[in-house]
Amino acid sequence: MTRRQDFLLGLLGAATAFGVCEAVSRAGIVRRSYLPPASEVLARAARLAGDTSFLDGIGVTLRAWALGLGLACAIAVPLGLLLGAVPVAETAVRAVIEFLRPLPSVALIPLVSLLLGSGTETEVTLIAYASLWPVLFNTVYGLGETDPLAKETLRAFGFGRLAVLLRVELPATAPFIAAGVRISAAVALILAVATEILSGFGQGLGIFIAQAETATDGTRDVLAGVVWAGALGLVINGVLVGAERRLFAWAEEPRETSGQLRPGTRP
Repeated sequence: MTRRQDFLLGLLGAATAFGVCEAVSRAGIVRRSYLPPASEVLARAARLAGDTSFLDGIGVTLRAWALGLGLACAIAVPLGLLLGAVPVAETAVRAVIEFLRPLPSVALIPLVSLLLGSGTETEVTLIAYASLWPVLFNTVYGLGETDPLAKETLRAFGFGRLAVLLRVELPATAPFIAAGVRISAAVALILAVATEILSGFGQGLGIFIAQAETATDGTRDVLAGVVWAGALGLVINGVLVGAERRLFAWAEEPRETSGQLRPGTRP
């Protein structure tokens, strides 16, 4: 399928979902207090675009998202290059990584809040923790997929370990890292909104949703906030996919892994 066909099918799917939700609510199959008509939800979401307080909250959420994702990348990429280039180091820390990776970030909110207090620091820390793993594993995996012939060729011409890393391994790993960043971007946005919902006070998109839950007939506002969260995720993913296609047009396909270190993999 072409990209245009994919786009049209996506629009068709969205329109179908919209029509089903609208019909179910209008027909009275589900009470409007539980599921307002989709047209009312979208109208409310559109009106929120003119609410400066709401837009300030969106800015707070996006700032925490960017800080957490940036911190995760700053840690994961160098660490992934180290683990991928030094098999002994990867073996030494494998047990620690496999212990920490399954821990859900949301479950760590009470602990991190106790240590750092409620605020941006807690939100950024949780986002960074959750976003770390896709970038880390994709970096290690990408380094292991580097063409060994290219590396041996540079070594044969007298290039050192650092030169091989910068000239061959890092460029070859870059598409994998970009795919990891794209996956982590979605995870980071989810954590940003979820942390704000659970904290329940302050500013942010999650705070808006949490406060709407306690209001009378707040379901419409909750769903409007969810629409904004989905739209933000769609825009972020679209921007990152476009950047990948431009920067790594030579790559055969987007590099995505299941987020696990392959046993026995040796770069």
